[in-house]
Amino acid sequence: MAEIQIKNVQKSFGAYTALHDIDLTIADQEFMVLLGASGCGKTTLLRIICGLETATEGEIWIGGKRVDHLAPKDRGIAMVFQNYAVFPHLTVFENIGFGLRMQKLPDDVVRQRVERVAGLMHIEMLLKRYSGELSGGQRQRVAVARALAMEPDVILMDEPLSNLDALLRMEMRAELKGVLAESKTTAVYVTHDQVEAMSMADRISVMHSGEIVQAATPIEVYRNPAAEFVASFIGNPPMNFLDATSAGDGKWNVAGRVIDGPKGAANRPLQFAIRPEDIQPATEGLEARVRIVEPLGAHLLVTCDVDGKLFRAVLDSDMVVKPGETLTLAPQPDRIRWFDPETTKAVA
Repeated sequence: MAEIQIKNVQKSFGAYTALHDIDLTIADQEFMVLLGASGCGKTTLLRIICGLETATEGEIWIGGKRVDHLAPKDRGIAMVFQNYAVFPHLTVFENIGFGLRMQKLPDDVVRQRVERVAGLMHIEMLLKRYSGELSGGQRQRVAVARALAMEPDVILMDEPLSNLDALLRMEMRAELKGVLAESKTTAVYVTHDQVEAMSMADRISVMHSGEIVQAATPIEVYRNPAAEFVASFIGNPPMNFLDATSAGDGKWNVAGRVIDGPKGAANRPLQFAIRPEDIQPATEGLEARVRIVEPLGAHLLVTCDVDGKLFRAVLDSDMVVKPGETLTLAPQPDRIRWFDPETTKAVA
């Protein structure tokens, strides 16, 4: 069992607090992604888990054992860095087996493990080559294979695909997800790329300003964001927001239209939110003046002005839409979300 428990972890650098009382449990064999913009604290949290940083307060438990007082080598973890960190003077075989050699394991055990993980990462034909002869994607595979060869309880990855081109990232995403599922290793993966997070994670922890704003499955984070930040960060393009005022009896005035909404929040204004792909042209709805039309192959991304705010809609690519036109757009009722502008939290 390699369940990770992060209990009330706080990290301060002088007067600056990078992490605020983080509580998170990562299940055995779960693929957890820490997602957020630069400076949100995700890498700091990862480094605290592995022991490269010390928490100001709080505890780290792995497999039912408290480890925050242990050195990184004693925590049963392996780490994959953003810059590969492979040794140029060693062959691929020697790079993958480096940690095993440091543990003074027998040669036959080293060979067996190296050949197994090289097969998993589809680099068995490269074992005699030096890292300088490899592409970036191949070097990244070597780094992951080296970590897996240690047979760790937990594997930690800090933006390991960010140096690869877009097509190679897509290939490596699918490969990593399959390899980690096969190896049955608990994984914690740091990224700022929401596509990586959505496509790979069992759960996503969305971080902002040193806090976990929401930890849930990818579809839950996408469909039911717990806060305005999650709604505006997840999705490309992100959710649209419009001001809403109560029209009484569970009705809300949004950009001059009355829309059904929450019934228990009638004494304060709310934020109406809808994803661009959950909007369709209709005879009744929100009046939108088209500003920009972007043909994106399978669909059109149309940027409009609704009630003085930018409002985006994903429309069928067969539609003929021109800047300056006025469209009537109807939000899909069951996809509308509501947020309290004071707390920025979702309203049921």
